[in-house]
Amino acid sequence: MTIRTGCAVWAHKSWVGSLYPTGTPATAFLQRYSERVATVEGNATFYAIPSTTTVAKWAAETPSSFRFCCKIPKLISHAATFADTVDLRDQFLERMQPLGTRQGPYFLQLPPRFGLRHIDDLAQWLTSWPAHLRLAVEVRHPSWYTPRGRLVLQELLAAHAVGHCIMDVRPLDEPGLPGADADLDSARDHKPDIPLDPWVSADLALVRYISHPHATANARYLDEWAVRIAQWERTGIHTYFFMHCPTEDHSPAHLHLFHQALTKVLPEYQPIWDNSPPEHQASMF
Repeated sequence: MTIRTGCAVWAHKSWVGSLYPTGTPATAFLQRYSERVATVEGNATFYAIPSTTTVAKWAAETPSSFRFCCKIPKLISHAATFADTVDLRDQFLERMQPLGTRQGPYFLQLPPRFGLRHIDDLAQWLTSWPAHLRLAVEVRHPSWYTPRGRLVLQELLAAHAVGHCIMDVRPLDEPGLPGADADLDSARDHKPDIPLDPWVSADLALVRYISHPHATANARYLDEWAVRIAQWERTGIHTYFFMHCPTEDHSPAHLHLFHQALTKVLPEYQPIWDNSPPEHQASMF
Protein backbone atom coordinates (compact mmCIF):
# COMPACT_ATOMS: atom_id res chain seq x y z
CA MET A 1 0.00 0.00 0.00
CA THR A 2 1.13 3.55 -0.71
CA ILE A 3 -0.95 5.12 2.08
CA ARG A 4 0.54 6.22 5.38
CA THR A 5 -1.41 7.93 8.14
CA GLY A 6 -0.36 9.66 11.34
CA CYS A 7 -0.71 12.65 13.63
CA ALA A 8 1.09 15.96 13.89
CA VAL A 9 2.93 15.05 17.11
CA TRP A 10 3.83 12.03 19.21
CA ALA A 11 4.62 13.60 22.59
CA HIS A 12 1.10 14.09 23.89
CA LYS A 13 0.59 12.90 27.44
CA SER A 14 -3.21 12.77 27.19
CA TRP A 15 -2.83 9.78 24.87
CA VAL A 16 -1.56 7.64 27.75
CA GLY A 17 -4.27 5.14 28.56
CA SER A 18 -5.67 5.27 25.05
CA LEU A 19 -3.19 5.25 22.16
CA TYR A 20 -0.42 4.47 24.64
CA PRO A 21 -0.78 1.85 27.38
CA THR A 22 -1.41 3.13 30.89
CA GLY A 23 1.83 3.97 32.63
CA THR A 24 3.80 4.78 29.46
CA PRO A 25 6.51 7.32 30.42
CA ALA A 26 7.16 10.36 28.24
CA THR A 27 10.55 8.92 27.31
CA ALA A 28 8.78 6.04 25.54
CA PHE A 29 6.19 8.07 23.62
CA LEU A 30 8.01 8.00 20.27
CA GLN A 31 8.72 4.29 20.47
CA ARG A 32 5.09 3.47 21.33
CA TYR A 33 3.82 5.87 18.66
CA SER A 34 5.96 4.24 15.95
CA GLU A 35 4.63 0.80 16.94
CA ARG A 36 1.08 1.95 16.27
CA VAL A 37 1.28 4.60 13.54
CA ALA A 38 3.29 4.60 10.30
CA THR A 39 4.34 8.26 10.05
CA VAL A 40 4.41 11.58 11.85
CA GLU A 41 4.29 15.17 10.66
CA GLY A 42 7.54 16.54 12.02
CA ASN A 43 6.46 20.03 13.03
CA ALA A 44 9.23 20.32 15.62
CA THR A 45 11.82 20.96 12.91
CA PHE A 46 9.87 24.02 11.76
CA TYR A 47 10.83 25.81 14.97
CA ALA A 48 14.39 24.56 15.45
CA ILE A 49 16.94 22.35 13.78
CA PRO A 50 17.38 19.35 16.10
CA SER A 51 20.75 18.38 17.49
CA THR A 52 22.71 15.45 16.12
CA THR A 53 21.99 13.58 19.35
CA THR A 54 18.26 14.14 19.01
CA VAL A 55 18.15 12.89 15.42
CA ALA A 56 20.11 9.80 16.37
CA LYS A 57 17.69 9.18 19.22
CA TRP A 58 14.70 9.42 16.88
CA ALA A 59 16.30 6.85 14.61
CA ALA A 60 17.14 4.50 17.47
CA GLU A 61 13.59 4.56 18.85
CA THR A 62 11.73 3.81 15.62
CA PRO A 63 11.64 0.90 13.15
CA SER A 64 13.20 1.37 9.73
CA SER A 65 9.71 1.25 8.19
CA PHE A 66 8.59 4.39 10.08
CA ARG A 67 8.63 7.75 8.28
CA PHE A 68 9.29 11.24 9.64
CA CYS A 69 7.84 13.93 7.36
CA CYS A 70 9.86 16.85 8.64
CA LYS A 71 8.90 20.43 7.96
CA ILE A 72 11.60 22.67 6.51
CA PRO A 73 12.71 25.05 9.32
CA LYS A 74 11.06 28.45 9.52
CA LEU A 75 14.50 30.10 9.31
CA ILE A 76 14.54 28.83 5.74
CA SER A 77 10.95 28.79 4.54
CA HIS A 78 10.06 32.20 5.95
CA ALA A 79 13.33 33.97 5.20
CA ALA A 80 13.08 37.34 3.49
CA THR A 81 15.55 36.18 0.82
CA PHE A 82 14.27 32.66 0.27
CA ALA A 83 16.55 31.72 -2.62
CA ASP A 84 19.60 32.51 -0.48
CA THR A 85 18.78 29.84 2.12
CA VAL A 86 20.10 26.87 0.13
CA ASP A 87 23.25 26.47 2.24
CA LEU A 88 21.27 26.48 5.49
CA ARG A 89 18.76 24.06 3.96
CA ASP A 90 21.54 21.67 3.00
CA GLN A 91 22.96 21.86 6.51
CA PHE A 92 19.53 20.94 7.86
CA LEU A 93 19.22 18.00 5.46
CA GLU A 94 22.69 16.81 6.44
CA ARG A 95 21.67 16.94 10.10
CA MET A 96 18.67 14.71 9.33
CA GLN A 97 20.64 12.05 7.45
CA PRO A 98 20.97 9.68 10.47
CA LEU A 99 17.25 8.96 10.00
CA GLY A 100 18.21 6.98 6.91
CA THR A 101 15.19 5.14 5.49
CA ARG A 102 13.00 6.87 8.09
CA GLN A 103 13.15 10.08 6.05
CA GLY A 104 9.71 10.50 4.57
CA PRO A 105 8.92 13.39 2.26
CA TYR A 106 10.05 16.72 3.64
CA PHE A 107 7.55 19.50 3.31
CA LEU A 108 7.99 23.16 2.63
CA GLN A 109 5.27 25.40 4.09
CA LEU A 110 5.60 28.76 2.38
CA PRO A 111 4.42 31.84 4.31
CA PRO A 112 1.18 33.64 3.42
CA ARG A 113 3.14 36.51 1.84
CA PHE A 114 4.88 34.18 -0.64
CA GLY A 115 2.78 34.55 -3.77
CA LEU A 116 2.93 33.84 -7.48
CA ARG A 117 5.26 36.80 -8.00
CA HIS A 118 7.90 34.83 -6.07
CA ILE A 119 7.79 31.89 -8.46
CA ASP A 120 11.36 32.45 -9.67
CA ASP A 121 12.68 32.26 -6.09
CA LEU A 122 10.89 28.95 -5.57
CA ALA A 123 12.09 27.60 -8.91
CA GLN A 124 15.70 28.47 -8.09
CA TRP A 125 15.41 26.85 -4.65
CA LEU A 126 13.90 23.65 -6.08
CA THR A 127 16.58 23.36 -8.76
CA SER A 128 19.16 22.36 -6.16
CA TRP A 129 16.90 20.14 -4.05
CA PRO A 130 18.61 16.70 -3.64
CA ALA A 131 17.05 14.28 -6.11
CA HIS A 132 17.16 11.32 -3.67
CA LEU A 133 14.87 13.07 -1.16
CA ARG A 134 11.14 13.58 -1.64
CA LEU A 135 9.58 16.98 -1.02
CA ALA A 136 6.07 18.44 -0.99
CA VAL A 137 5.15 22.14 -1.06
CA GLU A 138 2.28 23.91 0.70
CA VAL A 139 1.23 27.38 -0.47
CA ARG A 140 -1.09 29.85 1.23
CA HIS A 141 -1.10 33.09 -0.77
CA PRO A 142 -4.40 33.60 -2.69
CA SER A 143 -2.55 34.02 -5.99
CA TRP A 144 -1.76 30.28 -6.06
CA TYR A 145 -5.48 29.49 -6.01
CA THR A 146 -6.27 31.27 -9.27
CA PRO A 147 -6.32 29.29 -12.54
CA ARG A 148 -3.00 30.80 -13.63
CA GLY A 149 -1.33 30.42 -10.26
CA ARG A 150 -2.40 26.79 -9.96
CA LEU A 151 -1.16 25.97 -13.47
CA VAL A 152 2.22 27.64 -12.91
CA LEU A 153 2.69 25.83 -9.60
CA GLN A 154 1.62 22.50 -11.05
CA GLU A 155 4.09 22.82 -13.89
CA LEU A 156 6.93 23.81 -11.56
CA LEU A 157 6.36 21.01 -9.05
CA ALA A 158 5.98 18.41 -11.80
CA ALA A 159 9.21 19.57 -13.44
CA HIS A 160 11.10 18.91 -10.19
CA ALA A 161 9.19 15.74 -9.14
CA VAL A 162 7.90 17.61 -6.08
CA GLY A 163 4.59 16.74 -4.43
CA HIS A 164 1.71 18.92 -3.34
CA CYS A 165 0.84 19.47 0.33
CA ILE A 166 -2.93 19.90 0.74
CA MET A 167 -4.58 21.46 3.78
CA ASP A 168 -8.25 20.91 4.58
CA VAL A 169 -9.62 23.39 7.12
CA ARG A 170 -13.30 22.98 6.21
CA PRO A 171 -14.25 21.10 9.41
CA LEU A 172 -13.42 24.18 11.47
CA ASP A 173 -16.45 25.90 9.94
CA GLU A 174 -18.80 23.29 11.35
CA PRO A 175 -20.78 24.46 14.42
CA GLY A 176 -19.62 23.35 17.83
CA LEU A 177 -21.05 23.50 21.32
CA PRO A 178 -21.61 27.12 22.47
CA GLY A 179 -19.13 28.12 25.15
CA ALA A 180 -17.41 24.75 25.13
CA ASP A 181 -14.94 25.09 22.27
CA ALA A 182 -12.26 27.60 23.20
CA ASP A 183 -9.64 25.65 21.23
CA LEU A 184 -11.93 25.51 18.22
CA ASP A 185 -12.60 29.25 18.37
CA SER A 186 -8.87 29.94 18.52
CA ALA A 187 -8.24 27.61 15.58
CA ARG A 188 -10.89 29.40 13.55
CA ASP A 189 -9.25 32.74 14.30
CA HIS A 190 -5.86 31.49 13.14
CA LYS A 191 -6.76 29.16 10.29
CA PRO A 192 -5.30 29.97 6.86
CA ASP A 193 -7.89 31.42 4.53
CA ILE A 194 -7.39 28.92 1.70
CA PRO A 195 -9.83 26.72 -0.18
CA LEU A 196 -9.48 22.97 -0.45
CA ASP A 197 -7.46 22.32 -3.63
CA PRO A 198 -6.78 18.55 -3.80
CA TRP A 199 -4.63 18.16 -6.88
CA VAL A 200 -1.63 15.84 -6.93
CA SER A 201 1.86 16.32 -8.30
CA ALA A 202 4.64 13.81 -8.94
CA ASP A 203 2.73 10.82 -7.49
CA LEU A 204 2.98 12.34 -3.99
CA ALA A 205 0.30 13.94 -1.82
CA LEU A 206 0.63 15.17 1.76
CA VAL A 207 -2.78 15.83 3.30
CA ARG A 208 -3.10 17.91 6.46
CA TYR A 209 -6.64 17.45 7.75
CA ILE A 210 -7.70 19.86 10.52
CA SER A 211 -10.50 18.03 12.31
CA HIS A 212 -13.40 19.43 14.30
CA PRO A 213 -13.14 18.47 18.01
CA HIS A 214 -16.56 16.78 17.85
CA ALA A 215 -16.15 13.51 15.98
CA THR A 216 -19.52 13.54 14.24
CA ALA A 217 -18.74 16.85 12.55
CA ASN A 218 -15.95 15.14 10.60
CA ALA A 219 -17.88 12.18 9.19
CA ARG A 220 -18.74 13.52 5.75
CA TYR A 221 -15.28 14.99 5.24
CA LEU A 222 -13.51 11.79 6.25
CA ASP A 223 -15.76 9.76 3.96
CA GLU A 224 -14.91 12.14 1.13
CA TRP A 225 -11.19 11.84 1.81
CA ALA A 226 -11.43 8.05 2.01
CA VAL A 227 -12.97 7.85 -1.46
CA ARG A 228 -10.42 10.27 -2.91
CA ILE A 229 -7.40 8.55 -1.36
CA ALA A 230 -8.67 5.11 -2.38
CA GLN A 231 -8.78 6.39 -5.96
CA TRP A 232 -5.26 7.77 -5.60
CA GLU A 233 -4.05 4.44 -4.26
CA ARG A 234 -5.37 2.65 -7.32
CA THR A 235 -3.43 5.01 -9.59
CA GLY A 236 -0.12 4.73 -7.73
CA ILE A 237 -0.24 7.96 -5.74
CA HIS A 238 1.77 7.90 -2.49
CA THR A 239 -0.39 9.54 0.19
CA TYR A 240 0.59 10.77 3.63
CA PHE A 241 -2.50 11.72 5.64
CA PHE A 242 -1.99 13.67 8.87
CA MET A 243 -4.70 14.20 11.44
CA HIS A 244 -4.69 17.51 13.30
CA CYS A 245 -7.22 18.79 15.82
CA PRO A 246 -7.48 22.07 17.74
CA THR A 247 -7.73 19.80 20.78
CA GLU A 248 -4.96 17.28 20.11
CA ASP A 249 -6.45 14.91 22.70
CA HIS A 250 -8.86 13.81 19.97
CA SER A 251 -6.42 13.29 17.09
CA PRO A 252 -5.83 9.53 17.49
CA ALA A 253 -9.56 8.82 17.83
CA HIS A 254 -10.29 10.89 14.73
CA LEU A 255 -7.52 9.09 12.87
CA HIS A 256 -9.18 5.82 13.83
CA LEU A 257 -12.44 7.13 12.32
CA PHE A 258 -10.60 7.88 9.11
CA HIS A 259 -9.20 4.34 9.07
CA GLN A 260 -12.73 3.01 9.39
CA ALA A 261 -13.91 5.17 6.49
CA LEU A 262 -10.94 4.11 4.37
CA THR A 263 -11.35 0.38 4.94
CA LYS A 264 -14.99 0.65 3.81
CA VAL A 265 -13.93 1.78 0.35
CA LEU A 266 -10.52 0.08 0.30
CA PRO A 267 -10.88 -3.21 2.24
CA GLU A 268 -7.28 -4.20 1.57
CA TYR A 269 -6.03 -1.25 3.57
CA GLN A 270 -4.56 -2.53 6.85
CA PRO A 271 -3.78 0.16 9.46
CA ILE A 272 -1.38 -0.95 12.15
CA TRP A 273 -3.08 -0.41 15.48
CA ASP A 274 -6.66 -0.73 14.33
CA ASN A 275 -6.08 -4.40 13.59
CA SER A 276 -4.41 -5.34 16.85
CA PRO A 277 -5.19 -2.54 19.32
CA PRO A 278 -2.71 -2.06 22.17
CA GLU A 279 -3.74 -2.73 25.74
CA HIS A 280 -6.18 -0.15 27.17
CA GLN A 281 -6.85 1.37 23.75
CA ALA A 282 -10.51 0.42 23.75
CA SER A 283 -11.38 3.34 26.05
CA MET A 284 -10.62 5.76 23.21
CA PHE A 285 -12.69 3.99 20.59
